[in-house]
Amino acid sequence: MTRSTPIPETMTLHVPFRVVKRGGRKEMQMPEGASQTRRTDSTLIKALARAFRWKRMLELGEFATIAELAEREGIAPSYTTRIMRLTLLAPDIVEAIMVGNQGVEITSAQALAPFPEEWNEQVKHFKLKTIE
Repeated sequence: MTRSTPIPETMTLHVPFRVVKRGGRKEMQMPEGASQTRRTDSTLIKALARAFRWKRMLELGEFATIAELAEREGIAPSYTTRIMRLTLLAPDIVEAIMVGNQGVEITSAQALAPFPEEWNEQVKHFKLKTIE
């Protein structure tokens, strides 16, 4: 079998990307404009679920204080407080996280860091794109 044109022995392909940490693992981030598949951040979703569950438990009177709740859950009160701050996120941000459309701007670590109280400012702070 013969070929009409020779095939080069090596080929170099340049794919621009960067590696980012997301939910305790490393992930490739594609350049702007490149389409990315939606990917949910299970660590962040778990933190959101815990936050809203704990908020409901406090509202229903199952626990009088965050300290009691933390003791029952076997975790530090400071951690409980940081996680519960997630209940203050704008509904658009929570929805984006749940469907995996939050982009690389919102990681677990970034969501637990201080963020603005006002929802419009949160969207700007996290550079959230509009939800499709």
